[in-house]
Amino acid sequence: MWWDQFPPETSLLTLSSLLESLVSELNKNPVEGFSAGLIDDDDIYQWEVVVIGPQDTLFEGGFFKANLTFPHDYPLRPPKMRFITEIWHPNVAKNGDVCISILHEPGEDKYGYEKPEERWLPIHTVETIMISVISMLADPNGDSPANVDAAKEWREDPTGEFKRKVARCVRKSQEMAFD
Repeated sequence: MWWDQFPPETSLLTLSSLLESLVSELNKNPVEGFSAGLIDDDDIYQWEVVVIGPQDTLFEGGFFKANLTFPHDYPLRPPKMRFITEIWHPNVAKNGDVCISILHEPGEDKYGYEKPEERWLPIHTVETIMISVISMLADPNGDSPANVDAAKEWREDPTGEFKRKVARCVRKSQEMAFD
């Protein structure tokens, strides 16, 4: 792999440069549907992202803040993503952790649910992660829920209780958007 060419002592410097170039590129050329930046200029491993609720979904109009935490061996391993803004979704745990295939550790799924190519690969970027998250908002995966209660409501009553809870989260996200 390309990263094998670097001696171990340069890996953190290389990673830091990689993350700096990613955040710089996203700031120069924003991608529709989200924004990203550092939480603290002195910590390249902690990012804040804002996901804009996709049009024609229950999440439309929402501004959902989340943290992306990059491991020191990125891109070999995926970052962790946790929504800070409350969000009611089958694939977001009640504590905000995002549960989608692209953020799962690379390799075989011990439960046999996901194919290795659906899981983390070093070619993924912040942009591909965020596009996957936006897609997840538009089309939840009820077969593999991180929030069983939200998944049950989404399956059984998508235009009732589920819709009401999502609408409350959207309103709350709008109120908190500029905090």
